[in-house]
Amino acid sequence: MTITITAFEKSPDGGKGLARDTRVRWALEEVGQPYEVLPLPFPALKESTHLCRNPFGQIPTYEEGDLCLFESGAIVFHLAERHPGLLPEDANARSRAIMWMFAALNSVEPAILEIVTVKFVEGDKPWTKERMPLVFDRIRHRFRQLSPRLDAAEWLDGEFSAGDLLMVSVLLRSRPSGILDEFPNLAAYVARGEARPAYQRAFAAQLAQAMGKHAAV
Repeated sequence: MTITITAFEKSPDGGKGLARDTRVRWALEEVGQPYEVLPLPFPALKESTHLCRNPFGQIPTYEEGDLCLFESGAIVFHLAERHPGLLPEDANARSRAIMWMFAALNSVEPAILEIVTVKFVEGDKPWTKERMPLVFDRIRHRFRQLSPRLDAAEWLDGEFSAGDLLMVSVLLRSRPSGILDEFPNLAAYVARGEARPAYQRAFAAQLAQAMGKHAAV
């Protein structure tokens, strides 16, 4: 059965790998599964056809046969459970990898996403200039908590896992702010993730998508 994911027809990140379809592409590349991309213009996200895939009108979605999923973390988890390569075989290590998946999405990403809220949603509000430093401080707080975990470790818990895939994807979203570079070990961790061949293929595919070159991969 063919795997099809949805992505922005013209990604707002300009092909920098920050859109959430990139993490799903990366997972598919890590587990060696071919897929097709259905590019959607922004108006199509609110149409009934796509709302049947995701009632919140977001990307990415994942379709394979009669299975349709939304939420990038749920899609990565599905792939990691179904195919070898993203979750350890040892039961305890597997549970810890899943724990780091949740940590990336629940403990780290929300603070980073506040940058987008302040800049683009509340950018015209009188409190924007005062609020942004507070947002940055909350991100730094999370990074200070995470940083010791990677002082002497290549990955979060032994071998690379879906936990690392999601954590690297989340940390990448902080790079434009400059905060990531304030934590050299986290920046090096992200660079290790970016250096993986599977990530390189996913990034190239997302960049091609942003440039209007649509193809199955």
